[in-house]
Amino acid sequence: MKRLKWPSWMPVDPYIVALLATVGAAALIPARGTAADVASWASTAAVSFLFFLYGARLSTREALDGLKHWRLHVTVLACTFLVFPLLGLAAKGLVPHVLTPALYSGFLFLTLVPSTIQSSIAFTSMARGNVPAAICAGSFSSLAGILLTPLLAAALLGSRGGGFSADSVVKIVLQLLVPFVAGQLLRRWVGGFLARHKKVLGYVDRASILLVVYTAFSQGMVRGIWSQVTPWRLLALLGVEAVLLTVMLTLTWYGAKRLGFRRGDRVAIQFAGSKKSLAAGLPMASVLFGAHASLAVLPLMLFHQMQLMVCAVIAKRRSRDPRDFDGEESVSAAHPAAASRTAAGTAPRSG
Repeated sequence: MKRLKWPSWMPVDPYIVALLATVGAAALIPARGTAADVASWASTAAVSFLFFLYGARLSTREALDGLKHWRLHVTVLACTFLVFPLLGLAAKGLVPHVLTPALYSGFLFLTLVPSTIQSSIAFTSMARGNVPAAICAGSFSSLAGILLTPLLAAALLGSRGGGFSADSVVKIVLQLLVPFVAGQLLRRWVGGFLARHKKVLGYVDRASILLVVYTAFSQGMVRGIWSQVTPWRLLALLGVEAVLLTVMLTLTWYGAKRLGFRRGDRVAIQFAGSKKSLAAGLPMASVLFGAHASLAVLPLMLFHQMQLMVCAVIAKRRSRDPRDFDGEESVSAAHPAAASRTAAGTAPRSG
């Protein structure tokens, strides 16, 4: 008999498996007492370190060079920080019959998170789209998210997200903005080191996020938050997220066509404008939601895996588009050098 294999067009991100294992560990062995204090301190330090790395890795020069394609970037930013939140607010009508108030807060939060970088580039390259535009669009979104996500969360979530007190402002500035700015200022001196040790630091990134998840879900277990979630509520959440992803994928593709973008740009807009970053969202949630972060990040974790699976199918189908689709040659095909820079990243990863 042939060995059964998981379809290559339906990827299960190994990192999601690690995240689920971390959630299971927090459920079985939650941190309590002194261990909880140590985990909380370590989690805070990990978040600050993550945003330092984000700042040090982001090339300001590359981002500024991409401004010449400003219409595409404005379109992606509008999808990420305007259309997504509006759809999130519209889902308020599903409370409490479909979504609980706690799950809705997490669902609304996921609509406020910036777009991905790595997976947007990977899928755009796979679909023979405008890879340089995807790089710049993801960078712009991440940079804007440092400021816009906390501000939108404060405005739209209010007390459900822990409120927007002076204390929350100080936490956001100290844990997110200061490390990010420090990374940007020190990029000239540490950028080379980070580039040489990119693989090792990638593991540090992911381990830090796992620590954040363990701490958040431990607090949720100790406080009994998970008693609020039933299997039926989780299925309902998955259904709502499937609708959200379908709407955004459709809107970014056909809306970009309506705005006059050519095929390569439409591919970049669809993949950069319809996805949300797990790597940026989890640390932000730990700062904004505190002890309630466990339920807040659950919708984002589920949406992340869903978007990888669906976008992998779409990217594979787009790769079979004729070369003269819309009367043009895709950017990655016309500029092999640009495509080759992302060839190693065509396998979707957490972003």
